[in-house]
Amino acid sequence: MFTVLIRTAILYFLVIISMRLMGKKQIGELQPFELAITIMISELASFPMQDTRIPIIHGVIAIITLLLIQTILSVLELKSEKVRLLLNGKPSILINNGKIDIKELRRQQFNINDLMEELRLQGHFNLDDIHFAILETSGQLSIIPKTNLAPATKGDLKVPFKQDTIPVTLILDGSINHDNLKILNKDENWLNEKLKRFNIDSPKEVFIALIDSQGSFYYQKKV
Repeated sequence: MFTVLIRTAILYFLVIISMRLMGKKQIGELQPFELAITIMISELASFPMQDTRIPIIHGVIAIITLLLIQTILSVLELKSEKVRLLLNGKPSILINNGKIDIKELRRQQFNINDLMEELRLQGHFNLDDIHFAILETSGQLSIIPKTNLAPATKGDLKVPFKQDTIPVTLILDGSINHDNLKILNKDENWLNEKLKRFNIDSPKEVFIALIDSQGSFYYQKKV
């Protein structure tokens, strides 16, 4: 009995440490590969707890191996847009400029009832109020309402406004996203000119640069 208690305590603390090292995301925010690793770690920990004939070192080695894999993949995700797309996919626009993309709904196996439920849960009851609805890679739905119908309604106050749109990432950890530049009908020379205005000589110096929802250029340099 004492052996079982010791084995359980060791594996428990090992799993807790592993979860902490994997970050502070909630279960609903985990990417598919992160969720798979989380489930596998919990399963690997349970086997040596239930069966004392299994050497505890087998469970420890397996858990540490999965933790290393997850850490390596997370670093690759941070460094490479292609790896991030391969592991996580990309967000899907379900409502575009106020219109439901039926093909994308079918592709994501997301029915209209699910969509309406998600909108209601976020306080939106009319499709006419939605400018963009984006299904994130974590499975959560992001809503961009029409700006004149947003809280503290600018339309009611007769305040001039500019419609929010989807932010576009241009640089991530020093790497230029050429596909997003094409979406904006811009090229690398245009981006370099933008950076020079802020005394930045190379994209390699930039951690993130993007065009925000108001069309403004935002950047943050590497530490």
